Amino acid sequence: MAAAKIKKGDQVVVLSGKDKGRTGTVARVLPSEGKVVVEGVNVAARHRKPTQSNPQGGIDRAPAPMAISKVAIADPKDGKPTRVRFEERDGKKVRIAVKSGEKIDG
Repeated sequence: MAAAKIKKGDQVVVLSGKDKGRTGTVARVLPSEGKVVVEGVNVAARHRKPTQSNPQGGIDRAPAPMAISKVAIADPKDGKPTRVRFEERDGKKVRIAVKSGEKIDG
């Protein structure tokens, strides 16, 4: 299995779809499905009927999973999308932003 290029807590940019250009933080990664959940992006609305536990009912909004190929890591320098490369620095394998050469924290 390949190393994860996008991890929980990373700042990402949406590349395509209705939220194209928006940025957010990765809340969850679902590697078996090839999807990520990004806070504030791809928000799905569920209409809930009133129940005993929720007598008011109403609309629940929550971010839905989206394809991992639709997001790219935001460059630590300028916030634009970049690819990720792995290098060994000080004996540790680290993620590097291809555009700027900066180390990606996370």
